[in-house]
Amino acid sequence: MKTKNFLVSGIVGGIVDFLLGWLFYGIIFVNTFPQPEESSRTMLFIFLGCLTFGLFVSYIYNRWAQISTLATGAKAGAIIGLFIGLFYNFFGLAMQPGQTFELAALDVVISIVMTTIIGAVIGAVNGKLG
Repeated sequence: MKTKNFLVSGIVGGIVDFLLGWLFYGIIFVNTFPQPEESSRTMLFIFLGCLTFGLFVSYIYNRWAQISTLATGAKAGAIIGLFIGLFYNFFGLAMQPGQTFELAALDVVISIVMTTIIGAVIGAVNGKLG
């Protein structure tokens, strides 16, 4: 595994995740999903979570799958997004009062779309870095 590819594509993927989260949860579906209290601490931890996810996907692509194209990255990202979305929302349905099947299903779809884009970007960056 090339450490440079892992770090660069993971950081880029994390930034893309943060921006997509802002677009989907902060603008498009702002009235659908509960919003966190806005503070610099909240945004820091959201950013760190996004960065961690970008590095996680990058690790899979670089260490195990050798994914280095936009198309392959998008396909793998869609599958990862499906499983991460299901994982998170099954626990949400079990533990969060007010969580509905409709919200959970919408969130799974958003997870798939976001991770497809994140995966495509990470795959493309890996391909550019060689």
